[in-house]
Amino acid sequence: MSRQSEERPEPDGLPEYAERVLAVAELIPPGRVMTYGDVAEWLAQEIDPDAPPIAGGGGRGVGGPRQVGRVMATYGDMGPWWRVVRSDGALLPGHEREALQHYRTEGTPLREPARARAVDAGADADAGGDGPGRPRYERPAGRAGDRSRAALPRLDMRRARWDGNRPDAPDADDGA
Repeated sequence: MSRQSEERPEPDGLPEYAERVLAVAELIPPGRVMTYGDVAEWLAQEIDPDAPPIAGGGGRGVGGPRQVGRVMATYGDMGPWWRVVRSDGALLPGHEREALQHYRTEGTPLREPARARAVDAGADADAGGDGPGRPRYERPAGRAGDRSRAALPRLDMRRARWDGNRPDAPDADDGA
């Protein structure tokens, strides 16, 4: 996600594909996510609803997951960028903490880090937890770059992934 707004055109001057990607991101309900591939597939189905999905997205005049990622990297801060994610549930590199704040505010399902060890903040006064009764996570040993991300949760993609049903549709998912 780029933070260089001076290089970005105003919303009225966005390329058509970028407008369409951002419009899909706006449809994703709070607390839910779609992958880059999901958004590409959504846009492909929008053009030709009867066409079968294409593995990896793309085709039919629509970009694939990489093109969606490029739009989000360039224009994503014009909308809820944290709701368009990698399929493995990893947080956006360089924006992990900001994304995590959004996920926690919206109640997006998360998976706690598998290798991190929770330290009871009440039992260890020096633990530095996030408040009374809230654990802090110790980072596993390893390379410095790995340690900074190792203790962060990932999205629980089974529970957080939105299937694309419009919120007002009669068969829309209830968000659970």
